[in-house]
Amino acid sequence: MRGALLLLLAVGLCVGMVGCYTAPVMPPSGWVYSEIQAPLDLNLEKTSLGKSGEASTTCILGLVATGDCSVQAAANSAGLTTINHADYEYYNILGVYQKFTVRVYGN
Repeated sequence: MRGALLLLLAVGLCVGMVGCYTAPVMPPSGWVYSEIQAPLDLNLEKTSLGKSGEASTTCILGLVATGDCSVQAAANSAGLTTINHADYEYYNILGVYQKFTVRVYGN
C-alpha cells in the first residue's frame, strides 16, 4: 500500500511539471488560474512594434499538447520578414487547459 502511494505521488509530481516553461521574464502564475503576458526578449533599446503575428500551442489535462508556437510560425502568420520584439502569453485553468502563445512584432 505504501509503495502504491509513493508511486501515485511520483506520477502526480511528474504530471504537475508537464508544461513548465522558461523565459527571460516570468511573472507569477497561479495553480488555479493564470493569464499572464511578458516579453520573450530583453533587448528593448531599438524596439519598434509595427505589425504583429502570433502562434500558439495548447495542452489538455497535461496529457496531450499540440501546436507550433515557434517564432517562425508567428512571423509567417503576419508575413513578417524582420522581427523587432517578441512577447508571450500564458493561460492556464487548473492545469486542465493551458495555452502558450508567442507574439512577434516587426515589418
